[in-house]
Amino acid sequence: MKKTKPYYVYILLCDDGSYYTGYSNNPTQRFVEHLKGRGARYTRMHRPRSMVYLQRHRTRRAAMRRERKLKTLTHEAKRRLIEEAT
Repeated sequence: MKKTKPYYVYILLCDDGSYYTGYSNNPTQRFVEHLKGRGARYTRMHRPRSMVYLQRHRTRRAAMRRERKLKTLTHEAKRRLIEEAT
């Protein structure tokens, strides 16, 4: 049986108080890329401050599905989700 590498969905808190949601199989490295301006266009304009939410998934497909779901949440709903996870 082939072992697959896990994927993660993450939420970043940006300097302006906004949230950015993404997925990666290496969230630490991806966060560094966002900090260096080599991540998403959004995080080049809204500087990320910290990773405030991280959720592990067994497959890329599951992580992508969860990311889409999180992106539909309001700012307030994301804040509550983050508070509940900590």
